[in-house]
Amino acid sequence: MSPSVSPRFYSEKEVAKHCTKDSCWVLLGTRVYDVTAFLRMHPGGEALILRRSGNDISREIEGPPHRHSENARRWMEQYYIGELDRDSTDADTETLRQRKKVPESTTEEETSAINKCSKVDEETDLVDWRKPLAWQVGNLGEKYDTWVHQPVDRPIRLFGNDFFEANTKTSWYMVPIVWLPLVIYLSWYCYTILAQERTRLFITTDYSILVHKYSFPFIFMFGMFLWSFIEYCIHRFVFHMRPPAHNYYLITLHFLLHGQHHKSPFDGSRLVFPPSLAAIVIGAFYLILRQLMSEGLGTSLFVGGLCGYVVYDMIHYYLHYGSPRKGSYLYGLKAYHVKHHFEHQRAGFGITTTFWDYPFKTVIPEQTF
Repeated sequence: MSPSVSPRFYSEKEVAKHCTKDSCWVLLGTRVYDVTAFLRMHPGGEALILRRSGNDISREIEGPPHRHSENARRWMEQYYIGELDRDSTDADTETLRQRKKVPESTTEEETSAINKCSKVDEETDLVDWRKPLAWQVGNLGEKYDTWVHQPVDRPIRLFGNDFFEANTKTSWYMVPIVWLPLVIYLSWYCYTILAQERTRLFITTDYSILVHKYSFPFIFMFGMFLWSFIEYCIHRFVFHMRPPAHNYYLITLHFLLHGQHHKSPFDGSRLVFPPSLAAIVIGAFYLILRQLMSEGLGTSLFVGGLCGYVVYDMIHYYLHYGSPRKGSYLYGLKAYHVKHHFEHQRAGFGITTTFWDYPFKTVIPEQTF
């Protein structure tokens, strides 16, 4: 809220009314927050917030058992809507507004000024949010790393050109629509090739081994397992590279690849890869495997990896927008991934599994959940 706009005041009775999925308010001391839009994003599930709706959650923020990070606290401020009036518990908002001398004419102005999608001050932020960000971030230099890891809940405009901008956005369902038919077709194709009993392992050696058609499910699963390792490596070494502060182009590249996701982690249009861009990387992996292995074996590994990629993109989307059941595998993954975004950006690189974080010593300590 802009300092020039007087805060609205709410009675305890009015705050207590907002305790549903359609309207959920909480308190931090005397500060009132409308967290309705955050319910489905919360790593602990929406029920955890709903049980505390209308109440002061200061103790839960401070912990134990979980002390929220500075980024989480900063994120919370995006939902600030006003102050609690403890002098009265039954006065309506109209009476409170008159008592606090907040003019009636400012009500609509206040509503428009409280942009719940962002807490960005467009006048003082390091970039101009009214213009495309792609060509601005490279100028941030040494300030870029700190800026990009201070998340906001608002959409990002990358390019001024509408065509380029549109090609950076993808609905989640486009991933299975585009890639699952290819997975199904290639699975059938690989099985028919292996059924011809001409595919052999180590074909250029004296220890040539026939690859039986019934081994396809195991090769497929091994391909998915290999994908989990590739997923980890790409996320850690490519998406989380630390571009040199003086290199405009590497900073821009990092922002386009992954930085924009950390700046706006709940931008639903950029949580999965556009098929047109993913096709380039997927095609490259296919060509590499075909060069290294026979058609039946290489394609079988490839289709397993492709399925692993689809699962990865779907899980990643769900970790941001889903509400998994407490105690489930996805519940733990969601909490783990949110920690990666808000507190441990240099750890927790596993998305579909935390397995690879352990041998490479990038696991997020359990005590921080």
